[in-house]
Amino acid sequence: MPDARHAALAAITSIVLFGTIYSVNHNTYLDTSNPLLSHLPHPLHHSHYFASKANLLNVLFIKRAWGWTSAAFLFLFSTGPPLTRTKERVAQYLAATAIWLIFTTWFFGPPVLERLISSTGGECVLALPSGAVLTVPTDFCYAKTVLSPATHPALFATSLLLPDADWHARPRLRRGHDVSGHIFLLTLSALFLVDQLRPSFSPHAHPRWSPLHRRAVLATAAVLALLLFATYTTSVYFHTPVEKLSGYLLGVGAFAITQLPGFRPAPQAAVITNKPVREAAHERT
Repeated sequence: MPDARHAALAAITSIVLFGTIYSVNHNTYLDTSNPLLSHLPHPLHHSHYFASKANLLNVLFIKRAWGWTSAAFLFLFSTGPPLTRTKERVAQYLAATAIWLIFTTWFFGPPVLERLISSTGGECVLALPSGAVLTVPTDFCYAKTVLSPATHPALFATSLLLPDADWHARPRLRRGHDVSGHIFLLTLSALFLVDQLRPSFSPHAHPRWSPLHRRAVLATAAVLALLLFATYTTSVYFHTPVEKLSGYLLGVGAFAITQLPGFRPAPQAAVITNKPVREAAHERT
């Protein structure tokens, strides 16, 4: 029987590849590392719904992808047959969550993805209302500090066009290699959920589905479908091809960590029945 993980990997690879090729051929992607462009609406946001960062898929699902993934996993795990509720699956979830936090939220300070931008020539910049870009110390980006002429007047002393005193904004890291965090997370989430569906379809578990677990499987499949569609829209409209590739590779690598031997169930010992034992004893006599 084909391994569902291999099929999922092939599907995600095809989606990212097709979306990236389409974005290059039709010039639909936005270079999010360019400080002069990243704060502006996508050029196609009027004619392409999913090119707008305000689309519901992005606001309600992509930005909360790991929350949806966690909810699907917990629903699937808690309603599954008892033999599928193993400590190894919990360890896989905790490992994947830790990787997500390390890459996107915190790693002894700034997360890995922000450190990567800085190490590849990134700068902490503030987009002014005039369209100019003001470079500020990187620590302001790491701390996600809100800046304004009233709170940090020294930063705006050299600006030709000062914004109003009540204007404020948060600086962002730009110009470095901005790994597509969405592709990273969507790839990790999709592969993780496919792997977590596998125990439910094992020969011993499938006939024992409760009505609630059947709903959990359907809900997980729906989340998985949204993850794949979101991967496509992100591949078409956002990030450069290289940034999407690095996000995809990091997502696959993160999932691979959850497949290490320490996270897999130990092989079940063979059960020796009484019949062959009695037959062996009879033969010795």
